[in-house]
Amino acid sequence: MISKTALRARMRALRRQLAANCPDAAAQAAAQLPDLVACETYALYHPVGSELDPSPIHLAGARRALPVVIDRDAAMVFRLHGPSHPLVPDALGIPAPAAGAAEVAPDVVFTPVLAFDRKGGRLGQGGGHYDRTIEALRAKKAVLVIGVAYAGQEVDEIPMEPHDQRLDAILTETGYHAIR
Repeated sequence: MISKTALRARMRALRRQLAANCPDAAAQAAAQLPDLVACETYALYHPVGSELDPSPIHLAGARRALPVVIDRDAAMVFRLHGPSHPLVPDALGIPAPAAGAAEVAPDVVFTPVLAFDRKGGRLGQGGGHYDRTIEALRAKKAVLVIGVAYAGQEVDEIPMEPHDQRLDAILTETGYHAIR
């Protein structure tokens, strides 16, 4: 099996190519999202580089939040974010809601993906931020974790370690695939 480091390098290059070849993938992916069980709060993310932009995703009647990295080695927090609310750089320099925004524990988390498999394996950037955060959320409550990716980011198998958190579903420009 290929190492995570080698797979990350290969998938970053592939994702850049997929993003360039399918500029309307974000809208296509949002159109693939089925009606999910009603939730109070869902979390998107601010796309970095060639990550598929989740901003077209909207869950009717639910509040939207974004993740915030406060400490590189801790779980992220989620803060409510509305369309007119300003964003400020978090500890990683990623735009996030300011400290005055209310912290929430989302019911649904949309997460960026470098690569995924059909068993719920997710390869992220390597910092462990989503793994720590999802683990902490799941310890408190049921949460639906949906990876957002280009269909071309699918691989046969992601090398998983004990701390890695699996996805519950994957959303791409070609469909929504429930995993468990």
